[in-house]
Amino acid sequence: MPISVVIADDQEMVRTGFRMILESQPDIEVLDDVTDGAAALEAVERLQPDVLLLDIRMPHVDGLEVTRRLAERAAGHPEFHDRPRIVIVTTFDLDEYVQAALHGGACGFLLKDASPALLVEGVRAAAAGDALVSPALTLRLLRTMSPDPGRAPARTPSEPLTEREEQVVRALATGRTNAEIADELFVSLSTVKTHLANVQAKLAARNRVEIAAWAWETGLATGA
Repeated sequence: MPISVVIADDQEMVRTGFRMILESQPDIEVLDDVTDGAAALEAVERLQPDVLLLDIRMPHVDGLEVTRRLAERAAGHPEFHDRPRIVIVTTFDLDEYVQAALHGGACGFLLKDASPALLVEGVRAAAAGDALVSPALTLRLLRTMSPDPGRAPARTPSEPLTEREEQVVRALATGRTNAEIADELFVSLSTVKTHLANVQAKLAARNRVEIAAWAWETGLATGA
């Protein structure tokens, strides 16, 4: 069954370009493209897409507000817990936008100058419950989360991480993909996914970006 997508962006050329890129993939189906946040919320309610590609700056209701409202809906209605998965695609790479989007529940953040392959990868990752942030942003963003006495304490795992789980998380926090982590640690891809699932449960994290953020906040990413 193809991954269903709704695109929300106030620029027609952007919507058309994204639609052409995604519809060229046999496993992706674009259900609709809309021009603002209010229309995005209506389309999500009507079509129940797997993934919502969302711009930040749009008329009436911006992308961050859409993300917040959908998170509230999911909290009140368990049947909507995993749909849609939100991928922010924007020209604005301000750190506060990225952090607000990811903390608000988005599971991806791409810039509009990303390659078509990265856009497709971002949609597929979101649909699979993973997260993808433009490589140009990832380490810059996460490094701002390094230990800071003035910041609220990082979440405490429900159980201590094993040595192997710490190795996987450290690699994740420095930008490695699951496949790269598997190669680096000489384990299978399924083993990496199992370790990450265990860590996600221990941290009550929503996605791998929150795991990586935790690693930087606690100093695990740098061995502090």
